[in-house]
Amino acid sequence: MKLHIKITYFFCGFILHVFSQSTSFTKDDTLLGSNHVYRAWVDMLNYDITVKPDVINKTITGCNTMRYKVLSDSLPFILQLDLQEPMQIDSIFLDGKLFLNFKKEKNRWMLTFPKQDNKSVHYLSTYFSGMPHHAINPPWDGGWVWKKDSLGRPWASVACQGIGASVWFPCKDIQCDEATASLHIILPDSLVGIGNGKLQKHQQDGLTSYDWTVENLINNYNVVPYIGNYILVHDSVQGENGKLMTDYWVLDYHKNKVESHLKPNVTKTLKCFEYWFGPYPFYNDSYKIVEAPYLGMEHQSNVAYGNYFLNGYAGRDLSNTGWGLKWDFIVVHESGHEWFGNSVTAKDVADNWIHEGFTSYSEVLFTECEFGKEAGSDYCIGVRKSILNDSPIIGNYGVKNEGSGDMYYKGSQIVNMIRHFLNDDEKFRSLLRAINQTYYHQTVSSAELEEFISKFTNINLAPFFNQYLRTTQIPQLEYKITKNKIEFRFSNCIKDFTMPLKISADKERIITPTTQWQTLMLNTPIKQLKVDRNMYIDVKN
Repeated sequence: MKLHIKITYFFCGFILHVFSQSTSFTKDDTLLGSNHVYRAWVDMLNYDITVKPDVINKTITGCNTMRYKVLSDSLPFILQLDLQEPMQIDSIFLDGKLFLNFKKEKNRWMLTFPKQDNKSVHYLSTYFSGMPHHAINPPWDGGWVWKKDSLGRPWASVACQGIGASVWFPCKDIQCDEATASLHIILPDSLVGIGNGKLQKHQQDGLTSYDWTVENLINNYNVVPYIGNYILVHDSVQGENGKLMTDYWVLDYHKNKVESHLKPNVTKTLKCFEYWFGPYPFYNDSYKIVEAPYLGMEHQSNVAYGNYFLNGYAGRDLSNTGWGLKWDFIVVHESGHEWFGNSVTAKDVADNWIHEGFTSYSEVLFTECEFGKEAGSDYCIGVRKSILNDSPIIGNYGVKNEGSGDMYYKGSQIVNMIRHFLNDDEKFRSLLRAINQTYYHQTVSSAELEEFISKFTNINLAPFFNQYLRTTQIPQLEYKITKNKIEFRFSNCIKDFTMPLKISADKERIITPTTQWQTLMLNTPIKQLKVDRNMYIDVKN
């Protein structure tokens, strides 16, 4: 998650990065962003990554052994591996034998294999080294993060969503192919290395290998090491699927912050989200939160935390309602991504609203869990000011192009409107849990998810999704009142747009405007019409 507010200098850099991109795409964009012929014939099953960072010289050396399955025996056996300059591949071994038939093309390494049988499984070991791109303003500017803690000791990590995991290790760098993973971080004994999943460690000759294993499928950008003078505070919570291990890795001088700040926030967050979304998706990999040298990221079972042990977003309320200062934004938002983003994953980054819209709505649900439904609505409506309507939420497919940053809070409004025109919170909760159950540990497109929601709710939501995901127009409800008669319609929208609305006139009613004028006769004359504030529309008398 690249965090998302226009009221801070952090967000400005992200906006410039995303929206200065050209809408004219090249062959290189397609090779980067699509599951094309040089990628689709391989299903990555496991990444086994060893990395040895040099925290003084800011370089890394390592090896990634990829276990993959062949999906076709009728394609040219050319595999595109991604590794971004200035990183280099030093040598390659295929099934244990030195492999030399490859060439470099920009940030791609094209490997020409001998014919391999369909459904056969192979091992590809790539040894790599170099000085990975240094993230100047993480997590918005992705790459390795080399910093020092307040005592001047080394503190390092990676934040690579957007720029891609190939910024530091060779891989099939595309969101639609997830694998299991192991991460071995080799460090001097004075430092601690933290990765995803469960830990074992081995010590030899003044070095320690921190060996982390992820049993569940994981996206490349979520596989991340943290390096520093960490201390572990171990805990657990009782969840829907039993005992969930919750570990807290903080810099040694922040141990007291675990009990006073992190534990209460994490425990309440996990309880709330299991109620709404279903069981935590990665029980066997556990939940951990790690103090990071940047604000935050949703690394699977390995949440990056850098919110200074403050409530709000670095001490700010993004909604300007007061509710956003009553809980820790990074704990809530990044933990929400365990369900939406890490378990339910968009196939193409163009559909990343699936990650950010639902996770931004998790902020609303957490506010409601703690302070009631009206507080949640206040927060949801309060963050509308951050919506820009500069470009559609959905980007261009197959070229690694995200849509507007409105995928966060406009995406949140989409989820909120579905909830309110359902007008049945138990059905809405069942919908959220059904999404997580149906697409558990899977990738999904927006079109597939939209169809699923329409079928589940028994409402044709195609015009609704097309309006809010694929245009920048805010629908306008126009109405006229003549004594006890209301005429109404939608304007500033696609021609087939329609959506149920709760209104207060002579009494509370549900109307379903279209782009054609309709007439409603009331029991008594009225002077004004009140529309449910949870609907993201403009209203014009």
